[in-house]
Amino acid sequence: MSILVFVSMTPLGKGESVSQYVARVVDVIDKSGLPYVLTPMGTIVEGESWEEVMEVLKRGFEELKKDCPRISITMKIDYREGKSGRLVSKVKSVEEKLGREIKKL
Repeated sequence: MSILVFVSMTPLGKGESVSQYVARVVDVIDKSGLPYVLTPMGTIVEGESWEEVMEVLKRGFEELKKDCPRISITMKIDYREGKSGRLVSKVKSVEEKLGREIKKL
């Protein structure tokens, strides 16, 4: 099984630039050992179970909650049985259909 979660946790009332707060959540995700991709608009995390991914995201939330009294969270979840490594395979599938590699950051 595979769970892909796109998540964006944004503290409100902390000014225009919030990268110092986002970095704390990314640090929690990075230290979890789960595969992830950081994008300019959020982070995509992959795990083998709902509980595994949600526990990591909960720890990221708890890290922000320490000094952020208001947090906006956006999530998009893709569950699929029998598949793993989809952070890479989904992109490769599109590249195969195009017949070429796509531009990556």
